[in-house]
Amino acid sequence: MSNKETIQTWTEDGVGVIQLNRPKVLNALNRKMVTEILQTMEEWDRDDSVSVMIVTGNAKVFAAGADIAEMAEDDAISLELLNQFAEWDRLAWVKKPIIAAVNGYCLGGAFELALSCDLIVAGENAQFGFPEVNLGVMPGAGGTVRLTKLMGRAKALEWLWLGEYMTAKYANENGVVNRVVAPELVFEEALKMARKIAKQAPLSVRLIKESVNKSVDHSVYEAMQFERKNFYMLFASEDQKEGMKAFVEKRKPQFKGK
Repeated sequence: MSNKETIQTWTEDGVGVIQLNRPKVLNALNRKMVTEILQTMEEWDRDDSVSVMIVTGNAKVFAAGADIAEMAEDDAISLELLNQFAEWDRLAWVKKPIIAAVNGYCLGGAFELALSCDLIVAGENAQFGFPEVNLGVMPGAGGTVRLTKLMGRAKALEWLWLGEYMTAKYANENGVVNRVVAPELVFEEALKMARKIAKQAPLSVRLIKESVNKSVDHSVYEAMQFERKNFYMLFASEDQKEGMKAFVEKRKPQFKGK
């Protein structure tokens, strides 16, 4: 286990784990934490020994939101010069799968972090929401965009305008969360999913993520052309040959990411 200023990290079975670690402020995300999260993800994205990443909080809470005390004295010019959301943009360039394992509060900036991950596993006690409107502001790291793409315009506006919290059950029913389990099983469920993904062909996993992301932002035709290119590309890989050979020979494939 590696301890940084705001997070703890470790790896196991090809899975890299980032645990938010500011318990005295309910893991509120400050700029230092975002930087450490992104630096760790980018290091693991280049590390062949890590296939999947998990982001989680401590046992009771994912994160209560952004660190309001850090931002309270900011103004428009200081924020423009700081350009803090450029850090968040780097999340979109992480090629490997990222799973958010969420218990308790997942609000504001923390909800944006979870939505920036590829999958969300939530405890039955998890609460999601964007309370920024209650402070006279709004989400700025992709919250309005990602929630709208997942839930649709009307439902997204409801939650963004009212500033209320949605339950894990509601989030799951509306396509925001992938799985809901007992709070004590959240990390175990996320790790189970991560380990299974880690055994898949790395190039297939990477290009599937690329194709799905492309489908969100482009027309059906453009996205299908991109999908087709990735499909053809995989037939140049050793893993494709191994996967199909193993299927014919009725054995488990041994993928190498080549």
